[in-house]
Amino acid sequence: MTAEARITPGDDAIRSTRFRKEREAGWKKLDALVTQAEKRGVQGMSYEDTLALASLYRQAMNSLSVARAISMDRALLAYLEALCARAYLVVYAPQESVTGVLGRLFTHGIPQAVRRCGTALFIGFLAMILGAFTGYMLYLQDPAWFFTFVPGELADGRTPSASTSYLRSTLFDDDRHSGESLGVFASFLFSHNTQVAILTFTLGIFVTLPSFILTYYNGLILGAFFAMFAQAGLGYELFGWLSIHGVTELSAICVACAGGAQLGLAVLLPGNRTRRAALRERGRDAVKLMVLAGLMLIVAAFVEGFLRQTVQSTELRLAIGWGLGLGWIAWLLLSGREETAR
Repeated sequence: MTAEARITPGDDAIRSTRFRKEREAGWKKLDALVTQAEKRGVQGMSYEDTLALASLYRQAMNSLSVARAISMDRALLAYLEALCARAYLVVYAPQESVTGVLGRLFTHGIPQAVRRCGTALFIGFLAMILGAFTGYMLYLQDPAWFFTFVPGELADGRTPSASTSYLRSTLFDDDRHSGESLGVFASFLFSHNTQVAILTFTLGIFVTLPSFILTYYNGLILGAFFAMFAQAGLGYELFGWLSIHGVTELSAICVACAGGAQLGLAVLLPGNRTRRAALRERGRDAVKLMVLAGLMLIVAAFVEGFLRQTVQSTELRLAIGWGLGLGWIAWLLLSGREETAR
């Protein structure tokens, strides 16, 4: 007769009882600590309890492994599996809440990423400024360039042949729009600008150049528009009309371009790392820049959809637009400084 044949159900019961008796105190202690952590968080536990939690978790995992190997009773296995799963979540799962993660992203993650991405941001804003300057100068040489840069649906009758009174009417709309129509307008603007930002960001992977060109093209449109209104004697009024939403909106496009440039720079200039490692490292900051661009576009859509239509004073438009700009700069330059200094 073999040894296995001599083992009876009664032997299994005795072995399970002995196994449980030798270890049950540790399991109960672990259960109590896990319950405490689930209710108050690990941060609310003492240093001694935290050490005990880790030690008892390892012991419970060892007990589970042994119990599986010697085929203990199913009830005991189920109890140990449930206990170890709860302890695993307490020990290894992120302890920060979703609110805490988002708060840290906006108070530290995004501002620090912006400060680390100086070169990429320079590329983004340089593309916009160069495009605007080029569009402005080319229009002054020949207004026909306007039709090369500006799509007809975007011009909406604002062309070099338009009268000054018509151009002025497009800057100061006296119509009283309903809240519903303004909401639809804001949604359209956000959707359109988001598509532009995403395209600008994603094309950056191709060594930055497509993002630069797309942002440069947006600058050409801006420069051609400004030259046309300036020639009609409405440069100051257009500057106010653009400022109320453009400071945030155009900056968002430049930030999206910078995010794409981060990816392109990782491919173009990986340094001592592999391109995959460089992409992984720069990609984290690039994603944060894209989150920032998205947030700015939401704000810009609200301002463009509501305030630009209701605020008719150029001076007030300037104050709102550049005030918002100062707010963005203050947030991005001053937040999260304490960890950078460490």
